[in-house]
Amino acid sequence: MSGNVRLLDDTLAAAKAEGRSALIAYLPAGFPTVDGGIEAVKAALDGGADVVEVGLPHSDPVLDGPVIQTADDIALRGGVKIADVMRTVREAHAATGKPILVMTYWNPIDRYGVERFTAELAEAGGAGCILPDLPVQESALWREHAHKHGLATVFVVAPSSKDERLAEITAAGSGFVYAASLMGVTGTRESVGAQAEDLVRRTRATTDIPVCVGLGVSNAAQAAEVAGFADGVIVGSAFVKRMLDAPDDAAGVEAVRALAGELAEGVRRRV
Repeated sequence: MSGNVRLLDDTLAAAKAEGRSALIAYLPAGFPTVDGGIEAVKAALDGGADVVEVGLPHSDPVLDGPVIQTADDIALRGGVKIADVMRTVREAHAATGKPILVMTYWNPIDRYGVERFTAELAEAGGAGCILPDLPVQESALWREHAHKHGLATVFVVAPSSKDERLAEITAAGSGFVYAASLMGVTGTRESVGAQAEDLVRRTRATTDIPVCVGLGVSNAAQAAEVAGFADGVIVGSAFVKRMLDAPDDAAGVEAVRALAGELAEGVRRRV
């Protein structure tokens, strides 16, 4: 069965045709529970997100800040497994028809088996993977299987990436490029900063695939700012924080839906 890379491409193209950036939400699987996490992903999509990244909780993250680490810890203590991640993708996609990616570090895929992981993700209706710690020069096996199963391979670029390195990364990737707005880990910030705009400009000089910005965007005003220069706006920690701060799981799901609506308005107004 083929995955949904074409759906991802079409979704990002449709947002561009509307003269706006796409809204991409991130939520970890298994948080606060597997069922609760599925409802949160569906709420983000129903609220206005165009795409969702489902995080595969990891015990030793390198990109995630304290908010997402807290959620990952809750999910891991709850016993979340890769099968639960696949179920999250399957049920959220089936309910909404929208593209769902998995964001994961390489070690869980390596241990699970690349062929097994890509085949199961495609069967679940997944659109691809974001792999923040997989070096491009070591990615041939992954890309072979991802391509075979119709999955996008999204790599992360950073402000420190040199132009030659950007070209190498974007040539190997598909779906979109994840541009980290700053050096550091995920989390909400007071401002996204000029580094992000410069990184988008330099990345676009190397590729025609969309460039989406993450790390630090937490409200509609920041989403509007980033939408002025990026093809997509990625928001994670702000969604997770709303759920952590909610008095119960149901309220957390509604908080996710509300934030998605606010951010969806933001990417449509620009500054």
